[in-house]
Amino acid sequence: MIRLLFISVLLCAATAASAQERFSIFVGSAQENVERMIRVAQVRDDDVVVDLGSGDGRIVFTAAKANSKLRGWGVDIDEKLVRESNAEAKKLGMADRVQFYVRDVFDADIRDASVITMWLWPEMQRMLRTKILAEARPGTRVLTNIWDLGTWPPDQTDTVDSSSVFLWIVPARVAGNWTWEFEYAGAKRSYDAVIEQYFQKAEGVVRNGNRRGVLDKMTLRGADINFTLAMTVGNAGFVTHTFSGKAVSDNEITGTVRLQRTVNEETETTEMPWRATRAAASRYFAPTGESPTRPPEPPPKPVVKKP
Repeated sequence: MIRLLFISVLLCAATAASAQERFSIFVGSAQENVERMIRVAQVRDDDVVVDLGSGDGRIVFTAAKANSKLRGWGVDIDEKLVRESNAEAKKLGMADRVQFYVRDVFDADIRDASVITMWLWPEMQRMLRTKILAEARPGTRVLTNIWDLGTWPPDQTDTVDSSSVFLWIVPARVAGNWTWEFEYAGAKRSYDAVIEQYFQKAEGVVRNGNRRGVLDKMTLRGADINFTLAMTVGNAGFVTHTFSGKAVSDNEITGTVRLQRTVNEETETTEMPWRATRAAASRYFAPTGESPTRPPEPPPKPVVKKP
């Protein structure tokens, strides 16, 4: 209660200050919440823990104490706090794997982070959400306490006495046009898909030949993507597809596909590698009467009659 009252007082006192000054006030996170954040993160030996707005370094120090092999660093614009945090790292014998830097959080290079922690004002966390989704690797765990990240729903919430710790898994960026093909039932089968994405939720549609279908039961967790498709595939008949893959980059997904159809009243199952690549445009939108394997014919030129 005292802590919440203190936060309320700070918020009221900061209303006359500029936005950047208000967002930069340092209030250390409660240690019990820090320990819960690290526990929910399930830190591992190969983790790189990055704290945006590291203050006195307590979140990185707690992570480093929980696992003696992980590395961590933090950034803060307060030179005094950064200097004291580095001195504490040296005192604790952690300076070889824990460092702190004077840096604006928006300038931090988070591409190598596997865990990102924050305890900042909600407006600042909301602004950093955009940076994290654009720059962090798929699968990166993001943790905050008390305040969430706006409309991005957490993957896990841990609540104790009305105080919540939130965990998000950064999803792969899969929205857009995708294409893939493989040999099946004696012919090359080409697929043109369009995927829509809202944070870790995604759905899509696909075209094969002149038929269209829905990418069903799509799940997206970090770089892992799974979905099913049931549709008629040319002369192969009705085929159930089960796709399982990993986004190895923003432009490529690799994995396997299991294909099942009924042949002579028996279920035939085929499993093969699957590779999808991002496309600048999608043949999904080509007219149904046109083959999606070639561009549509241009309309005939009008006949101009001479007078």
